[in-house]
Amino acid sequence: MPDIGDLANAIQLALTPVFLLTGIAGLLNVMLLRIARIVDRGRASDEGQVTLLESMMLEPRRRLTSAAITATTVAALLVCVVIAGLFGEVMLNTQLKWIISASFAGAMLALMAGLTLFLRELHLAMRTVRIRPRPRLSA
Repeated sequence: MPDIGDLANAIQLALTPVFLLTGIAGLLNVMLLRIARIVDRGRASDEGQVTLLESMMLEPRRRLTSAAITATTVAALLVCVVIAGLFGEVMLNTQLKWIISASFAGAMLALMAGLTLFLRELHLAMRTVRIRPRPRLSA
């Protein structure tokens, strides 16, 4: 049986990845809102309410956002593996440092990929938006 001190130490070590998991959940929420907006614009496109340029960019934007969500979700799952590994190491009294380290490195790579894809989608979205200044009315 693991010592209660070791278990308390594992809980302390697991707090940092839990905060990371919370941050990733926030990112996923933003990404999900983006894809919902893209779907809404796709429906408006079917009704002829958007420009041709915007309509042509919706599918590439949807694909990029979907890939960003997938990569970020993989990052979240790998952080969960890190947390489970920290507890598994204490409970099983074995060395899981390689699995924990590899999972954390994989999570960071997946998160970087997700953020890069998300940034690419944002740039693509900005290419389709043109804000024209309105002339001021003289008082």
